[in-house]
Amino acid sequence: MPPSYNVYEDRCPARQVLDRLADKWALLILARLQNEPVRFNQLRRDIKGISQKVLSQTLKKLERDGLLSRSVFATVPVTVEYALTDLGQSLVQTVNTFAHWAEQHMDTVLLAQAQYDACAASNPGA
Repeated sequence: MPPSYNVYEDRCPARQVLDRLADKWALLILARLQNEPVRFNQLRRDIKGISQKVLSQTLKKLERDGLLSRSVFATVPVTVEYALTDLGQSLVQTVNTFAHWAEQHMDTVLLAQAQYDACAASNPGA
């Protein structure tokens, strides 16, 4: 019988996966890879604001989790390409729903933040 996992338990290994998927860079990488394999430098150009170091670290973590694969081609210079695995592909719809929800509701979130900040400023210590 396979083990049962409960993310509400402090030692549940599924929390590591949730932690990875809660990372904005991981979500953006997964979404970018949904249609085709992409080279490292193209990912860096497409995902504005990500550093080379963070991109490399995030790709390694996603590969370790089995969500993407890495292919190296013997070219000069060496070409490295990333693609979603079947497991990673199974997440694409969820990732896109999450990302597009943020885009569609951003004005409402910004308004809520402004209202909260105004209330907090007028009631310090509350």
